[in-house]
Amino acid sequence: MKISIITPDSTMFEGEIKDAKLIGLDGHFEILNNHAPIVSALAKGEIKLVDMQDKEHSFQINGGLLEMSDNVIQILAQ
Repeated sequence: MKISIITPDSTMFEGEIKDAKLIGLDGHFEILNNHAPIVSALAKGEIKLVDMQDKEHSFQINGGLLEMSDNVIQILAQ
């Protein structure tokens, strides 16, 4: 699945991933390939990604919004 993590200043990450672990306002959740469409507010914390080569990436955000549909994740982060 594809992901874009965008801040007001730059694009933090853009690419193909296998797994995304995030923190929503109600707690932690994980998104895998073919996940049902979702829109969620994100809490301050860490986004953990696993890319197609099994390399882990980690990003700290101060909150934001996530939309997932058709194996495309878009995150607008602060």
